[in-house]
This record gives sequence, C-alpha cells and structure tokens, in this order.
Amino acid sequence: MKALILAAGYGTRLYPLTIDRPKPLVKVGGKTILERLLRKLEAIDLCDEVYIVTNDKFHDMVEKWMKGKSFSVNVSVINDLTKTNEDRLGAIGDINLVLQKKKPEDDVLIVAGDNLFEFSISDFLNRVKEAEKFGVALYDVKDIKLAQKYGIVALDGDSFIRGFQEKPDMPESTLASTGIYYFPRKKLSMLEEYMRTAMVKDAPGNFVKWLSEKEKVYGYVFEEGWYDIGDKNSLEKADIEYREKELGEI
Repeated sequence: MKALILAAGYGTRLYPLTIDRPKPLVKVGGKTILERLLRKLEAIDLCDEVYIVTNDKFHDMVEKWMKGKSFSVNVSVINDLTKTNEDRLGAIGDINLVLQKKKPEDDVLIVAGDNLFEFSISDFLNRVKEAEKFGVALYDVKDIKLAQKYGIVALDGDSFIRGFQEKPDMPESTLASTGIYYFPRKKLSMLEEYMRTAMVKDAPGNFVKWLSEKEKVYGYVFEEGWYDIGDKNSLEKADIEYREKELGEI
C-alpha cells in the first residue's frame, strides 16, 4: 500500500504563522504535524512508501526537514509547482497529480496534512479492505452547529454513505469527514473520471459526494481523538491537549 499526505496548501487561516512555513511543519505538542502523521503511517505493516505533495513555495523547506529525520518507510516529496494560494491545484488536483506521476499499482491511503487523529489506521484499513470499497474515516462531532463547519456524511444501516453535505445549513447528521481516505487499486481510475468533469477540484468532499452517487463508499466511524488544524483556535487547543497528554504540562 502507498500513502499520500496532502501538504500543498498555503495555510492562509493561520497567517502570520504559516507565511514562511507550511502548515504540516507547524508544531503541536513539540512535534510537527508532519512528523506525527509519518510516524502513524510508518507503523502500518502494509505501507511501503509515503508520498508528500507540497507546493513550490515550501518544497525545499520540506525536503530540508526530511533530511534531518529518519523513517522506516520510503518517503518522497513531490512539488506540485504552484506558487500561491490563488493558483493552487486543490486537494483533488494534487491527488490526481501524484497518481499520474507515480502511477502506483497498489491501494492508496490519503491523509490531509493538517489532520491529527488517534484511532488505529490498521483497523480502518482492515474494515475498508473487507468491504473492498472506497473508504472515508468519520468522526461524530455531536453538535449540529459544529457540523455546519464540515463535510457531513449520512450512513445507511451497512455503514455505506447515503448522503454527503459540504458545510450544510441543516446537517443530516453530525458525522464529519476527516480528510482520511482509502482508494482501492482497482478503483483509482475513478479519480481520472472525476477530473474530466466540471466539478470543483479543491475539497476532497466534492469527490466523495460524486463518488457516493456512483459507487458504494464505506464510512468508518471512530471515537478516538481528532484534531482538524484549520485555524489558530484549533491549533491552540490541539497544542494544549497534546502537551498535557504527552509532556504532562498544563
């Protein structure tokens, strides 16, 4: 299996902190988000390579950071060649770029680079592989108002997606899509098909919604911790909680 970390955004909601560094290199609890994600991925027995897709502005910085680290899995950094937030490819565009460039003949696990989570990736993979379908990790935010900020999923009785809403005014559920996706090898061509449409190529939720209307997509619900580092408040909250948990700081 291959893994792909999406790290090509410009982190505008965290300015000025991310003016001179990519969001995945921001520290949470004394460690960068990127290191935390890579440590999670290297622990997966099935994973033999990780791709990190970044942009031209931060590519050299990520490469330099990588040289100072050691991981048990092969890691390659890919430049999507964009230079500003205005010309970014968007998450779906970046996924497509990597798949076209690397042409993996394997299943692919995709993780957003501003996403911290505490559930077992191996359990997630076991579930979706058993279903032999696309898979999305979901977290119950348990609050209707909070659900309005996320891509929200409704599941049927067999845990397959029956509805998807992007930042809805009236959420059908409180299950948030977390930016963690499983693409089975035999279905990778579906992304190419999506890229030929006129639909938005940014938030992966757009692809999930389109896909769930064509194919069965499995929704894996977890209850362990999840941190969406979208703005300064969420970053501060995650930093405090990780320091308390790992370093015993208050």
